[in-house]
Amino acid sequence: MCAAMWIMYTRTKVPPVNAAAQARASTFYYRDGTTLAQVGRLNRVPVRLADVPVYVRGAVLAAKDRGYYEDPEATEEAFRGGWLHTGDVAVWHADGDIELRDRIKDVVISGGENISTIEVEQVVCRHPAVLECAVVAMPDDRWGERPKAFVALKDGAQASAEEIIGFCRANLAHFKCPAAVEFGELPKTSTGKVQKFALRERERAGRGAP
Repeated sequence: MCAAMWIMYTRTKVPPVNAAAQARASTFYYRDGTTLAQVGRLNRVPVRLADVPVYVRGAVLAAKDRGYYEDPEATEEAFRGGWLHTGDVAVWHADGDIELRDRIKDVVISGGENISTIEVEQVVCRHPAVLECAVVAMPDDRWGERPKAFVALKDGAQASAEEIIGFCRANLAHFKCPAAVEFGELPKTSTGKVQKFALRERERAGRGAP
């Protein structure tokens, strides 16, 4: 007997069953026939970061008639066309797999190129001295934005910014590599999620931006 294994997609505002690895437009139902969730079909795109949003709808989503607390504009934007726009960006690979690449608001746009912060973080975290990493956009006079890596090192480990950048240049296209590295503890929520907005605010404050 062979059991099927599915890779599922979810978030806090949507039910625990949203998307399967096959990347088909799908509808999931409760036993009584009520729609649990519908998954919007993704357009087939080349295997590079593209602006292809993920969107879902169903009976147990955050209801549009309630929406975001005292923020009707955000609610209307999130539920355009009757679908919850998740804010995630994904690519659909030729083998049928969906790969979530980033949050739309986190993508670094450098010289007209879209850079997935998740892709950069994954490479930085492969360095043997790195415990964890978060990448955000920092302003750049020439390119508009460039990636900056905030890095927490493992206990007792040592690494320089130049070493981390050099490691990235050996494993990434050079335009995707961090232009700067800052070491220290990463700000997190009570559940352990890295607060990238706090890192962006720290970067703006360090540059004297309002």
